[in-house]
Amino acid sequence: MRQYLDLLKDVLENGKGKSDPQGVGSIAVCGRTMRFDLSNGEIPLMTTKKVSFKFIAYELLWFLRGETNIQFLKDHGVTIWDEWATPEVCKQMNLPVGDVGRIYGAQWRHWKTTDGKEIDQITNLIEGLKQHPDWRRHMVTAWNPEDVDKVFVAPCHGIFKCFVADGEISLHLFQRSADIFLGVPYNIASYSLLLLMIAQVTGLKPKEFVHTMSDLHLYNNHFEQAREQLKRVPKKLPKIKLNPNIKNIFDFKYEDFTITDYDADPNIKAEVAI
Repeated sequence: MRQYLDLLKDVLENGKGKSDPQGVGSIAVCGRTMRFDLSNGEIPLMTTKKVSFKFIAYELLWFLRGETNIQFLKDHGVTIWDEWATPEVCKQMNLPVGDVGRIYGAQWRHWKTTDGKEIDQITNLIEGLKQHPDWRRHMVTAWNPEDVDKVFVAPCHGIFKCFVADGEISLHLFQRSADIFLGVPYNIASYSLLLLMIAQVTGLKPKEFVHTMSDLHLYNNHFEQAREQLKRVPKKLPKIKLNPNIKNIFDFKYEDFTITDYDADPNIKAEVAI
């Protein structure tokens, strides 16, 4: 994960001051890319500070369920979406209590068309990869211009595309807004896990996760935490094993993922900008 630390240092040294809707203030750079090799059984979980694989996995499973209410997360002790689904926020956005609106899961699984139908982008992606692996259209988007102003936070990691060659599959994510200290470590692990799941159910070999970020920013109240993390030395990445019996991407459960040899430095606490 040295490349992540290099980016963190890049933002600290070269970021330009910007305002933000949260009123916290940040520094940011535009257009950076990281690449992670997933062909060796490792998963890029941060080692210079501990992150929760449980939170990462359950959030991804929630997206794949196509749900917008956080009850599934709360049932499994996952709190990372609580701030965006409070009664006050839901009332402000005219949403049911506990609902975050039509972002990731709803757009992935229930994209609404102008003729009143729905498109299941994930099902279409899997079938397309199986039947026409060389196509250049294996893309999923959570960015729906009709819905982005109807939710409290518009999709940050909005578009991903799969690429297949020689029986190997890579996943390329475009992220419009990237909170490098708190959010990006989760995004890296989440989409790497998604690639491994897609590879298994399509019979392809996982190759590479490519992560492109547009507005890559560090909030002003995270400077000291970032400097603390930069003092730490990356360790060997942990291994991951998926239950080989799962052949349908919607059948995965948290218990189907096994992480071993995860050796990470202690977590560094920082406030979420809301």
